[in-house]
Amino acid sequence: MQLKYIHSKKDYTQAIEDIDKLWYAEAGTPEYNHFEILVELLDAYERLRWPQDTSDPIAALKFHMLQRDYTEKDLGDLIGSLERAEKILDRQIKLSLSVIWKLHKTWNIPAESLIKPYLLDPNRNKAKK
Repeated sequence: MQLKYIHSKKDYTQAIEDIDKLWYAEAGTPEYNHFEILVELLDAYERLRWPQDTSDPIAALKFHMLQRDYTEKDLGDLIGSLERAEKILDRQIKLSLSVIWKLHKTWNIPAESLIKPYLLDPNRNKAKK
């Protein structure tokens, strides 16, 4: 196993596989040192690639979707309408309580990250007309 920066999905996958192999390395060994460095590299890559802005419900939803490769269509299937899903993600309409509940129960998104107040984007409404 060679230490190197993570620049691609292939590098990311390899780092995860290497971490799995080193998971039970004994503290103080060269293998454990390698493990710790890999974890730090993986953490840095994830923070850059998938920043977590849980102060905003739409950012939290998009982050969750990105992590799990969910699409707007997947969201539309869950809430009953692709058009509604697009409007939510474009900040044209707010998340309803029933949608928040479905996202929490079905996709395991913490409800507290979805119920925070947020603003709609009035410029998007004008652009879509």
